[in-house]
Amino acid sequence: MTKLILLIGTLLAITPLTASAVFTAGDQRTTASPTDSLFDTIAALDSAVFDAFNKCSSPEQLQKHASFFAPDVEFYHDMGGVTWTRQAMIANTRKNVCGNFRRELVPGTLKAFPIKNFGAIEQGTHRFCQFATGKCDGLAEFVIVWQHQKASWQITRVLSYAHRAND
Repeated sequence: MTKLILLIGTLLAITPLTASAVFTAGDQRTTASPTDSLFDTIAALDSAVFDAFNKCSSPEQLQKHASFFAPDVEFYHDMGGVTWTRQAMIANTRKNVCGNFRRELVPGTLKAFPIKNFGAIEQGTHRFCQFATGKCDGLAEFVIVWQHQKASWQITRVLSYAHRAND
């Protein structure tokens, strides 16, 4: 828990933001700016990583999903605990997710925040839908920290929290 508090405090301390630095899916944008580009990039990455997640019953798709994460990714889940490696996180995904449910981004909730000289913070709400029934019965908040290096993006930290029933 101390590591999580330190992580959040550090992220808040090193990321000075202004209202113009945050864009959500519902924003009306009439001019191009680096932040517009960042939002579009993060939205595309979110779509790609969770498209593979939703098809992870296929070994190729599970491997594709894994490729988005740094080997030393930290994954904080309020109900499942903490994993400290990509290998452990993917093992949990294989065991608990694949073939059971899919993830959907709740429209209009995605936000992207730049992290100077590092990458971006993605924030939003997602819901989980059971394959067996098609019913979307869970909601949660999430934060993903993306690192950008040499034209490549990788997830270094994930927080998935406030899991609750979908009303």
